[in-house]
This record gives sequence, C-alpha cells and structure tokens, in this order.
Amino acid sequence: MTLSDRKIFGTLFFSVFTVVTGIGIVVPLLPIYAHDLGASGFYISMIFGIFSLSRTFLLPYFGRASDKNGRKHFIVAGLMGHAVVSAAFIYTTDVNTLLIIRFFQGATSAMVMPVVQAYIGDITPEGKEGFFMGIINLSMFLGLSLGPLAGGLISDSFSLDAAFACMGILSIISALFSLFFLPPVKSERIVMKKKEPETYGRLLRDKVIAGIVFTRFAYVSSIGIIWCFLPVFADAEFELSSPAIGILVMLAIFISGILQLPMGWLADRINKNYMIIGGFLLVAYASCSFAWADGFYDILMADILFGIGGGIAMPPLMAISVIKGQETGSMGSVMGLLTTGHSMGMLIGPIIAGITMDFFELHYAFPMGSVVMMAGVLVFVYCMYEKDKSSELKA
Repeated sequence: MTLSDRKIFGTLFFSVFTVVTGIGIVVPLLPIYAHDLGASGFYISMIFGIFSLSRTFLLPYFGRASDKNGRKHFIVAGLMGHAVVSAAFIYTTDVNTLLIIRFFQGATSAMVMPVVQAYIGDITPEGKEGFFMGIINLSMFLGLSLGPLAGGLISDSFSLDAAFACMGILSIISALFSLFFLPPVKSERIVMKKKEPETYGRLLRDKVIAGIVFTRFAYVSSIGIIWCFLPVFADAEFELSSPAIGILVMLAIFISGILQLPMGWLADRINKNYMIIGGFLLVAYASCSFAWADGFYDILMADILFGIGGGIAMPPLMAISVIKGQETGSMGSVMGLLTTGHSMGMLIGPIIAGITMDFFELHYAFPMGSVVMMAGVLVFVYCMYEKDKSSELKA
C-alpha cells in the first residue's frame, strides 16, 4: 500500500468510526428524548425501525451509484448530512419531525457505509483483504462500543443537546478530512476503469455473493435478538443491575472488535470458508446458551463465546466480499448488498424473536437466533459447494 493509499485509508477509518459512533450516541438517548416529546411506545419503536428501513432501501442505490460516479462525493455528502441531522435533533419539537429526522439519518448512513467499504476494497492489496477489512471492522466495533457510553456520559455531565452537538462536530471534522485528504473523484480507480457495474440481479446469481449476504443477515439477526431481549431476560429472570446488563450487552461487541486484526491476518493465510463456518457455528451455540443460563456468569460465558465467534467469522467474510467486488468490478454494489443484509438482519431478527416470545416464553427468543444463524451457515455451505461444483465443471 502506497503512502497516498495509507492517507486515504486513515481518512476512511475515521469516517466509519464517526458515523457508527454518532449512531451509537443517539441509541441510548432516543427513547428518553422521544418520550419527553410525548411519543407512545409504538412511536418509539417506529423511531428506531424507520432508520433501518431507510438504510435497507437506500444502501443498494448508493453502493451501485458509487461504482458509476465515484466514491468521494457520496462520503462527503453523507458526513455533512449526518452533521445536519445532528443539528436537527437539537431543534426538534414534535414526534413526527423526529421520525423524519431518523429517516434521513438512515439515508446519510447509507451514503457512507457501503461506499467507504468499497473504497477500502479498491485500495486493498491482493492477499491482504482480511487484514485491511479487519481494521475497518475494528473502527465499526469501536464506534458501537464507545458511542452509547459517550452519549450517556455527555448527556449526564452536560445535556442531551450537548450529546447531539458532539455528534455533529465529529461529523463535520470527518467531512472536512474526507474533502481535503481524499483524492479527486476523477483519480479514483473505479472511475478510471470506466466499467459499467454489474446489475444486482446478476450479482445475486453469483453463489458466493448470495452466500455471504445471507450469512451476514443471519449473524446480524442474532445480534439484534441479543440487543433487544438480553436486557429484558437478565432483568426479569435474574434481576441484574443496570450496569451489569450494560456490560453484558456491550461485551460481545468489544470481544469481536479486539479479534478483528488477528483474525483478519489469519484469514489471509488459511481457508476463509472454514473460519466463517467455525465462527458462526460458535455464534449459533452461544445464542442457544443464553436460554440455558442459570445466572450472571452463565450469561457472561455465552456472551464471550458469541463475541469470539463473530470475531473469527467477520474478517474472512468481509475479505471474500472484497475479492468478489474486485472480480466483478462492482465493489460498491457488493458492499451495498452486504450492508443491506446487515440492516435487514437488525430489523427482522428482533421481530422474529418478539413473535416467538409472545407465543411461547421469553427465553425461547434466544434459540430463534441460533436457528437463524444455523440457516445462515447451511446456506453458506450450500453456496460454496455449488460454486466449487461449477468450477469443476468448467475445468
């Protein structure tokens, strides 16, 4: 990687960290903020859900558009939009406006995330896809870990508006970095190739791409189930304190984050498929383990196993996505599909678990995460088998 590419990489790392941290800052504050504005329970759920809906619909568009028109202007516009959204939170006076703001926050996130990942894929040296995508994954996990903590601390020490203002300032700084440190669009490798990106239909007919998208969906569905129902389960079954519940919710993210670099390095040296299958089987087992827990330490162990499984599987999965993006000349489109799978998982996973809880019991929500994850593993194995069979026939 050249000195210029390292500068680009550092700028993109900060962009991802900014967006994810900003989203994390909002998460613990929004229910309180919405309630103060007079939101009902339904409206509070809608305020969270509409963010995922706008992301899900817009991620494929921005991913493909960046393949056709270049990456930089989408990143800068998305970060500036994120800053505007931050200011809008401060001046919001009613629930309906808050819904609109959350929709646009999802849109600005969709402008940044797949495009940054595609840009990283463009400049990643061959054979080091796992390591460099592991670094970008690290920025996301750091943001997910630090965002809620920062939001709570700033709100308690100063005010709710101060937390939103900090999110906006961070976004403006990141936008300026991207504006001045990323090279002009005309010099981007995807633009210089002047190649029309593949259609989404054609990409999804590729067994490898279909496999990694569905597996990412299954994994994030399991995460969504834990985020939504672990606090309720820990409180209702074991009467754990709020700090203990907070530790449990964030621990798996933290463990996955610290494993990104070593597992990314390993993914460049051993079979990526085995790492993905092994890691996600561990996630499936850990999801079931929550239902078997008899106390805090059982939940803690399940949480640790869940984090280790995700930490093992995610770098090779992202490495494969980079390789497929390079093969198809549609890096933004591939990353758009992958992040769409992520967004759909966060939306659908909790819904599946919620329906299960309503019809059966609370602790049955966690095995549903295991079922979804096992389905993801089976689909991935099938897709890899079909890909290998197709390669043999061509040979």
